[in-house]
Amino acid sequence: MNKILEFLSQGGYGGYIWSAYGMTLALLVIETLGLRRGQRAILARLQRLLRLRNAGDKQ
Repeated sequence: MNKILEFLSQGGYGGYIWSAYGMTLALLVIETLGLRRGQRAILARLQRLLRLRNAGDKQ
């Protein structure tokens, strides 16, 4: 158990190190969610454009 605590404390810099890892993980998750949201928006816009184009071709 003592070795685990030593590892987590990282020589006294554990708070800084683990918060940096946590912030990086949080930003990666936020970036991934933002990219997915943007992809959905682009696909929805393309579908609308295709529907409009197909409606114009039928006339």
